[in-house]
Amino acid sequence: MWRGFSSAAGVMLALWLAPVAPARALDFSIHGYGDIRLVGAPSQTSWVKGGLSKFRYGGPNAFRFAEAVAEARLSLDDNFSLVGVLRAEPEDRDVVDPLEAYLLWHDAAGETGLSWSVKAGAFFPTISLENDDLGWTSPYTLTPSAINSWIGEELRTMGGEATLRWKTRSAGTFSVLGSINCCNDPAGILMADRGWAMDDRPTGLLERVRMPDASLRLFHAPVPGTTGEFLEIDKRLGWYGGLGWQMGDIGKLTVLRYDNQGDPADRSPRDTAWETKFWSFGARTQIAGVVLIGQQLTGYTSVVVRGAESATKFQSTFLLASYDVDDDWRVSLRGDVFQTRHLTATPPHIMSEDGHAVTAAVIWSGYDWLRLTGEVLVMDSRRLEYLNAGLPSADLAQSQVQFSARFFF
Repeated sequence: MWRGFSSAAGVMLALWLAPVAPARALDFSIHGYGDIRLVGAPSQTSWVKGGLSKFRYGGPNAFRFAEAVAEARLSLDDNFSLVGVLRAEPEDRDVVDPLEAYLLWHDAAGETGLSWSVKAGAFFPTISLENDDLGWTSPYTLTPSAINSWIGEELRTMGGEATLRWKTRSAGTFSVLGSINCCNDPAGILMADRGWAMDDRPTGLLERVRMPDASLRLFHAPVPGTTGEFLEIDKRLGWYGGLGWQMGDIGKLTVLRYDNQGDPADRSPRDTAWETKFWSFGARTQIAGVVLIGQQLTGYTSVVVRGAESATKFQSTFLLASYDVDDDWRVSLRGDVFQTRHLTATPPHIMSEDGHAVTAAVIWSGYDWLRLTGEVLVMDSRRLEYLNAGLPSADLAQSQVQFSARFFF
């Protein structure tokens, strides 16, 4: 259902952008980047290809074309814009896939008082204080936190999101955010069957995601197997809402509640609806030139299989510190801890997980058109499923080294 709607919407957006912008002399712009990398990855097959590795890449060291991402923006006036984001990526079956396509309206905010904005279409939900660059990327590291990796993989707002802001001179800016949306019914399946991962590869709107082969064999399901992510199965709308506060150099605080309102007993011929809900808490501040960002996410997802409910609780926390050495160099360090607990059997369940990770990155951006990044990511994940899949230990320690050259246009 959503695949056909997305394709039609993409065609309509392209037809609108091409002829209208020149004819009406509107403000039309395209910008983006291409990314090539040298990657030293774990020997295990990446989860992207059905393996047990928690990272985007697996296998021998290699040069890789990571992706190319482009954003087209048509500004009809100072307040109203149409935005489309496309990604070309070799692991995507369709090669080129939209990540976002939405309308944006915001009023002219004054120095104080009320202002508001509205987004409608398909876009990343306003949750992260870390991933705020084009294509769900981070300005601090190549690989986002476990939390924001999962948000990019399984969540996308298909609907509307509105934000009301109240700006004061003495107490900062207060905001209220709300969204009504559809088409995120399978969200939670990766969390339950794969657990947390850390990668900078958000799922395309038309893409079907590979499920872990080991988990499919455990449940006597056909291998290989895939799942859709952005589908409407149960005809029930989801929602999320949040509060925020920001003040000058002091920082920013956010809290958000997400509920996809999924019916865990409903299914389509190919996919299953999951009931997924979570709380997210975020904070950002700056101390002596060091940017500090923290986020904590706690949630629950469930599905009904053969009349019985299978539920998973999940949580993760990260703290990131980033320092601009000068105009060209930035260094960042992040620590993650994460956990899942399957509630269908007496712990420890074979699919439950505990883990932690450390990420260090150095970024050089001496030119507007070029960003060079070196990153080291070390993770330890403990999961009994690893023994069932034939690994020698339930403790899987992995590391990944990446050198990226990102060319902007």
